[in-house]
Amino acid sequence: MIVSWIDWAIVALTILVCFVPALFLAKRSASSTTEFFASGRSVPWWLAGLSMVATTFSSDTPNWVTEQVRRYGVAGNWQWWAFVLTGIATVFFFARMWRRSGVLTDLEFYELRYSGKEASWVRGFRAVYLGLFFNCFIMGMVTLAACKIANILFGLAPWQTILLTGVLNVVFAAHSGLWGVLVIDMIQFFIKMTAVFAAAWFSLVEVGRRLAGAPDAWLGLKALIGTLATQQVVQGAGDAQPVMSMKDGSGQPILDMMPNFAMSDLALMIFILPIAISWWANWYPGAEPGGGSYIAQRMLASKSEKDSLGGTLFFNLAHYVLRPWPWIITALCSIIVYPDLASIKAAFPTADASLIGHDSAFPAMLKFLPVGFVGLMIGGLLAANSSTILTHLNWGSSYLVHDFYRRFIRRDAPDAHYVAAGRLTTVFLFAFSALLSLGMSSAQQAFQVLLSIGAGTGLLYIARWVWWRVSAWCEIVAMAVSLITSLAVPRLMPDAGFAVTTIVQVGLTTLAWLITAFVGPVTQQETLVAFVRKVKPAGPGWTAQRAAAGLSDIEVSRENQLGTSFLGWVAGCVVIWSSLFAIGNFLYLPGDPTRATNAWTLGAIFVVSGVVLLQVTRKLWSAAK
Repeated sequence: MIVSWIDWAIVALTILVCFVPALFLAKRSASSTTEFFASGRSVPWWLAGLSMVATTFSSDTPNWVTEQVRRYGVAGNWQWWAFVLTGIATVFFFARMWRRSGVLTDLEFYELRYSGKEASWVRGFRAVYLGLFFNCFIMGMVTLAACKIANILFGLAPWQTILLTGVLNVVFAAHSGLWGVLVIDMIQFFIKMTAVFAAAWFSLVEVGRRLAGAPDAWLGLKALIGTLATQQVVQGAGDAQPVMSMKDGSGQPILDMMPNFAMSDLALMIFILPIAISWWANWYPGAEPGGGSYIAQRMLASKSEKDSLGGTLFFNLAHYVLRPWPWIITALCSIIVYPDLASIKAAFPTADASLIGHDSAFPAMLKFLPVGFVGLMIGGLLAANSSTILTHLNWGSSYLVHDFYRRFIRRDAPDAHYVAAGRLTTVFLFAFSALLSLGMSSAQQAFQVLLSIGAGTGLLYIARWVWWRVSAWCEIVAMAVSLITSLAVPRLMPDAGFAVTTIVQVGLTTLAWLITAFVGPVTQQETLVAFVRKVKPAGPGWTAQRAAAGLSDIEVSRENQLGTSFLGWVAGCVVIWSSLFAIGNFLYLPGDPTRATNAWTLGAIFVVSGVVLLQVTRKLWSAAK
């Protein structure tokens, strides 16, 4: 890609706009660990929500979506669309309880909810397990995407990309703490969204030039949909690449938003498994059953229960409705421009062949951006990379410093000491994640590894809020069994696909921790009563503890409003899916007029469910503190 001086000037401007405001927050962040890791618990809902959505929009996200569309059609996105159920459940059932808990990190929750040495052991182990290994694996995914993008666009070697992005991210993460991360996220969100809309627009311009004979985005959209409406993707055997062909029922129609259920294996992997099991059974950062990780960090940093609820709701709406279609349109355009991997390699002969995959098609489409927009896209990709890496550096260091070092190694040092330790930890975390990235090959591979490691633990993270019998030993058993089965099941069942092995893992892990809940050691009664008194969880699982805490069912019901929350959960899911698919059908209309009925019907469902969601949110907002 040829980058003009105008583009480099825009890149420099975007970096300055994003990062310079964070410099002024360093003094505030350095004043205490609460400021450094939780922004003094004073974050408004809109800033918390913007930060959540910016964090989950990383440099690997459009690459991963592009790979799904090219391999499985638009329906392949159900692998993450199913997590709408998890995200909206967090909004209406868990966000306010997280804020009531008053903990600094979600790992501190363990010693609030459980008792004995096992509670401390779980907190310390997960601080290292999540803060170091899991966290660095995620940053490795993001860094891999950055390496692929930089290699395609500029011919940079992985080590050069790692060095350039590392210096930028580590310096600011160590300097400004969570306040700086939040402000950077807010600015970067708007830059990133502008950049991906530009990518989709000029991808359509190129498709218009190729298919309609004119560099026009509207003609490009019409030609794109008209062409792909007749196409399907057929999965190759084993590791063979998927093949495009005319629709005949033997493959997945490219534009369909639902899977072809006649292809049972594909439907099981991309739809049935996610919608029936994964959303509640698997732990995945940003979509954790019961809330957790950096989503919990933002909820805990919110200044009130209202802000915790509002920020998490905004995040889910923006995450699933505003962002997907620019990525999907760009991915669909890439099928026209680069129908297979060989065409990508031919277009970029100097790129490292080992880095080229279907996830490389997104950066490959960026070569069609004009002067000025190239700089905006480079700035947007830097922003996408930084918003995620900065969050994970701060989140990971909060675990390692607050939940491990401060809790188990040195408990009596001044806050300045722990802030300094947090800054040093950020450097180590990035270096470790960079090494991990060198051993990864694709975004899809890394996504499946993360789901596999957390398979079967999700229900536990929901159950601990509603059932007193869930203990620290349940968490220990669940972590151990999920890790063991992630290694053992694929080897014992080498011919089974990812979906089948995941189902087996979920079953074994869930059975193991449920048995532990009934026959293992239980949490001390005084700890449970104190937890109930502070957090006020609802449901029959806490009846005895509520009585011991002197809380009436009416008081707890008023705090949680489960009936209203359930209505909000249903309405929220319907709002997101109906609007998401209505947008898609309206985009399809220029090339496929038969979509009109679907588009208007889904639009009407969105309006009705939106009114219900608004009323529910107002009611819960007025009742929250």
